[in-house]
Amino acid sequence: MTPEKKIYREIAYPDVVWRVSEEPVPYPDAVAEMERIVADIRDGKAPETVWLLEHPPIYTAGTSAKADDLLNPDRFPVYQTGRGGQYTYHGPSQRVIYLMLDLSRRGRDVRRFVCQIEEWIIETLGQFGIEGHTREGRTGIWVARPEKGSRAEDKIAAIGIRVRRWVTFHGVSLNVAPDLSHYEGIVACGISDQGMTSLADLGKKYSVTDADRALAATFPNHFGPNCVRRNYC
Repeated sequence: MTPEKKIYREIAYPDVVWRVSEEPVPYPDAVAEMERIVADIRDGKAPETVWLLEHPPIYTAGTSAKADDLLNPDRFPVYQTGRGGQYTYHGPSQRVIYLMLDLSRRGRDVRRFVCQIEEWIIETLGQFGIEGHTREGRTGIWVARPEKGSRAEDKIAAIGIRVRRWVTFHGVSLNVAPDLSHYEGIVACGISDQGMTSLADLGKKYSVTDADRALAATFPNHFGPNCVRRNYC
C-alpha cells in the first residue's frame, strides 16, 4: 500500500478514523483494502473509517453500467465494481472518498445515508463558494451553469456506494482539478446531455488537501453524534 498520513482526526468526528494516502492507489489494491476494513468493522475489529485517496487514470463500471457507455475502452484501464451506478472516471486531482461506516449504528437506512452524503458534499462545496444541488432522477451533486444556457448544469461529484451486512464502502469522487477531457472516453453516469466540472473549472484554485480539510470540517454536521437532528430527505 502507498504511504499514508493519519491526519484531520482532530477536526473530524473522533470515533471515525481518517486515512489519507499520499500517492495514487491502484484500484484493485483499494478494493482489497476496503474489503478487509469492512469485514473487520462488521466483526468489531476495526473502527469506522474514511479513506481519502487518488487513483491513477481509470474507468470503473458500477452495477448499472451499460456497455455502450464505454466509448473508448482502450484509453484507460477499465474495472468492473460492485458499487451502485454506471461508468465513471477516477484520476489525479480528483479526491476519492471511501466511506466505511456501520449503518447498524446509524439507523440501517440506506436512503438516508445517501442523503447525508449529498448534504455533506453540498456543504463542503459551500466552503469554496460553490452552490451544489441534487437533481431528481440523477445521482451525484450538480452545479448550475447559466453561462451555458438556462437549463445547463454540470456534475462535480459522483456517488456510488455498496452496503454489505450494513457496513458501507465505496463512496464519493469530488472533482478538484482533474483533466476533464478524460471523461470523454465514457458517458459518465449514463448522462449524455450534461457535462462535468470541477473546482478548478469553476475558477476555484484549490488543492486536494484543501478539499480534505473542508470535508473533515463539515463531516460531523452530517455523520457526527448530533446529525440525527438534521432534516434529511
